[in-house]
Amino acid sequence: MSAGRALTRPQKFVLGAAFVPMLATGGAGGAGTFSNIKGAYGSGTALGAVAAGEGATAVLALVLLGLTMLGQAAPLVVRAGLWLLPAAASVMSAMAADGPGPMVIYAVTPMGMCVSAEGMAFLARRIVVHTDGRDAEAEHRAAAVVRALAFHRARAANHPDKRIRKSSERTSWRLARNVGAGDVSLGTRLLDVQRERVTTGADVALADMFAVAVTPERHAVTPSVTPALPPAPETPAPLARPGTEGKVVTVPRDTEDTQVSPQVPGVEKENAAVGVTPVTLDEIAAVAGVPTPRPAEPLSDAQLVVVLRHLRYSADPPLSYRQAVTAFRDAGFVGGEQRIRKAWGALMSQEESTP
Repeated sequence: MSAGRALTRPQKFVLGAAFVPMLATGGAGGAGTFSNIKGAYGSGTALGAVAAGEGATAVLALVLLGLTMLGQAAPLVVRAGLWLLPAAASVMSAMAADGPGPMVIYAVTPMGMCVSAEGMAFLARRIVVHTDGRDAEAEHRAAAVVRALAFHRARAANHPDKRIRKSSERTSWRLARNVGAGDVSLGTRLLDVQRERVTTGADVALADMFAVAVTPERHAVTPSVTPALPPAPETPAPLARPGTEGKVVTVPRDTEDTQVSPQVPGVEKENAAVGVTPVTLDEIAAVAGVPTPRPAEPLSDAQLVVVLRHLRYSADPPLSYRQAVTAFRDAGFVGGEQRIRKAWGALMSQEESTP
């Protein structure tokens, strides 16, 4: 949750003024209920009705307001009482009316205290969230949802009764829809993640659009670290078999073929013309000081840059970001989209800074 902020002077003035009509509405509702019931049952009964309805509602409203200002969640009985007590006063007032018209007016009058209490509690809650940076009610609901979800997932997986397992499976999916609902901190973090992704994507797209094409001579910049091979042994003279005078029969060699480093496609002719040895992935990794990246294995950030550099210059002209990602996937390398974008951005930065 983000850190809280102090209320400014204009905010204090406006919020303080907002409480005035709320208190006035609650007081007017209580006075109206007293007047309605007094005409039918007398002042004593009316006073008791107002105390049991609006008075008890005002007490619960003060409890709810105090808990909210302390940053604590209100019990369910307090929230329920804020609606049940005014509803009971509405029914009692409606019974004292003489006709349908007054009945509606008498029934609606006690609800002013309910609206006043809920409004003050809601405003106080928002003030606490603004100043303290945390919402106790949202945290309480989120914790309840997570606890219920954990219980139903465990029961759906391990309960011996098949019907109960199926019921808990459905209940857990319904609860999953409410995970994170009303969580301001979660919404802020998701927006931050989305902004970072959009920024990274825009940076990669612009770098891909405005990148300067690299000439093939840049392949000669990276020095080759392949050790020199020892001179090949001299081929023995052909042996002559008996009875083959005047003819030479060559004895076939029983040697293994020497493995040749793969050529970089697209630049073989040019490299052959200028006498440049193609740079392999092993050589680029050795120059970068990282282990040689292997397909289907987790790669570090530095290894991702090495693979993308190798793939980018495996063709002439160099590959774009989308082409390099396609070649990356086709070669069997593993890496998340966001990490690949960051590695590509690092590669583009290195190219721009290279003289």
